[in-house]
Amino acid sequence: MTQQEFSTIASTIPTQPGIYKYFDASNQLIYVGKAKHLRKRVSSYFNKMKSSYKTAELVNRIRKIEFTIVNSDQDAFLLENSLIKEHQPMFNINLKDDKTYPYIVVKNEPFPRVFLTRRKIKDGSTYLGPFTSVGKVRDLLNFIKQNIQLRTCKLNLSDSNIKKGKFKVCLEYHLGNCKGPCEALQSAQDYAEGIAQLKDLLKGNLTPVINNYKAKIKEHVALLEFEKAAIYQHKIDHLQLYQAKSTVVNTNTGTVDVFSILEEGNVAYVNYLAVNNGSIIQTKTITLQKKLEETAEEVLAFAIAQLRQVFESEASEIIVPFAIDYIEANTQITIPKAGDKKKLLDLSEKNVNYFKAELHARKLLKLEDKTSDEKLEVLTQLQQNLQLQELPIHIECFDNSNFQGSYPVSAMVCFKNGEPSKADYRHYNIKTVVGINDFASMKEVVYRRYKRLTDEGSSLPQLIIIDGGKGQLSAAMESIDALQLRGKVTLVGLAKNKEEIFFDGDSQSLLLPWDSESLKLIRRIRDEVHRFGITFHRNKRSKGTFKNDLEAIKGIGKQTADVLLKTFKSVKKIKEAPEAELIAAIGLSKYTILKKGLLEANNNIINE
Repeated sequence: MTQQEFSTIASTIPTQPGIYKYFDASNQLIYVGKAKHLRKRVSSYFNKMKSSYKTAELVNRIRKIEFTIVNSDQDAFLLENSLIKEHQPMFNINLKDDKTYPYIVVKNEPFPRVFLTRRKIKDGSTYLGPFTSVGKVRDLLNFIKQNIQLRTCKLNLSDSNIKKGKFKVCLEYHLGNCKGPCEALQSAQDYAEGIAQLKDLLKGNLTPVINNYKAKIKEHVALLEFEKAAIYQHKIDHLQLYQAKSTVVNTNTGTVDVFSILEEGNVAYVNYLAVNNGSIIQTKTITLQKKLEETAEEVLAFAIAQLRQVFESEASEIIVPFAIDYIEANTQITIPKAGDKKKLLDLSEKNVNYFKAELHARKLLKLEDKTSDEKLEVLTQLQQNLQLQELPIHIECFDNSNFQGSYPVSAMVCFKNGEPSKADYRHYNIKTVVGINDFASMKEVVYRRYKRLTDEGSSLPQLIIIDGGKGQLSAAMESIDALQLRGKVTLVGLAKNKEEIFFDGDSQSLLLPWDSESLKLIRRIRDEVHRFGITFHRNKRSKGTFKNDLEAIKGIGKQTADVLLKTFKSVKKIKEAPEAELIAAIGLSKYTILKKGLLEANNNIINE
């Protein structure tokens, strides 16, 4: 649409607040925008000089303009976001997030069941969430099971069925995980109290739950039922430990939403922290693709509206790094400069920076193109190939390395859900082994790793990969046996050359199809542990931690040692090299010094 063509309709454009929609020649919606004054806003596209070729291209494609008048700026803001989400016009900001999020559903039925679901249907049930991680939902459900007694069966617990005595209590009742509503051993009112506690727990509001348990302790103590009182005291301790791990700021912070943004060209990353009573109950980082000349303020406002809608936020305060034009009833925008709220904003910014760095790392590992379902398929394939009892959602891999036949170190990398979990990476300086002994080194680091995990009560990996052959695998199994973990974890050895997989005690190796996704994942894990171990070595050397054995020989300096290693590659090959080649490399006088030094240190230098 030209400026002349627009001038013929300009006077018909409303002056009220509302939204405008641009259509192209094929009547396809290509842009949706909001405005406090529709005529002024739309006219600006045709009257001002175009500072971006993208904006000029948008104007050139416009063939029809439609308007919707609303009562307020807030209504315009909400309608714009709704239309963008529904139609995804090509010139609007693109939110790259098409995931379906898990919910915890409280089923609309007698003595409601509580379980995970991805389908939110209008059946009268209560849906809590959504949550950003299935793993987190499962952890929450396990935590709930340990603290609140709810049924897990699928029985139809109607009044008539219970009165007829159709059901009998199951093992869950005898284990203390259920109060037996199927045999009328628990009233509907008492069960409803448990559901109310569950909702408080999921909102991070643990005080009512803890107070309820304290009241029950007093009741049992008054009746001299000290064992029952101790059970509730244990639950309180468990809840307080959970709260201590979750709380990051003063509980007086209240319920707030925290947002931060990081821009990189036409891409923006926005992090969201949902905080309730000082506890972070939700966290999510999204990627947005800018299409026109959107400012950081516009992108952030758009992202806030989308995220608050998806996660059904009811927070009345929003914390952001700078002022934005965000309109929502009964909502306060805060730009903190200091204090607990500033700490929360700093934490959000730390998360969005980490997300960007992790995204780049994942691209290097070629994982960014796989969806969650595709990653699950790879892990399922690996489970079938290795005949594992459990899905290997947590994998750890160990590798030993040394420098020129000396200075042994080890590295461990961790993959969760098919992706690197860098917070769990570890490197080890060998403490108990003298010289180079890959078997003993592997035995030491495996023992140190899983001794620590068992002492801390942390979860163990479903699969442990030892980068090496049968010898290193056997050494690692000695530590597993010493920790009494045999049968609780699965260890395999990965041969360096043919990519053969060994199980402890098996005489034959397993060869996976060379192009299988499961082997590709194992390769990525192996390559990552090599990279991590080599980086550790380089950092140690750059700090002067390593001193080459050759330089320890009096009269052989760094320059001579570098020439030798560059020419012969290792200390072992230097010892085996012909006299003439050594003289040609460093000269007769240096060779004489080197020969004497190697003879003196013959028992101290360990060959590679």
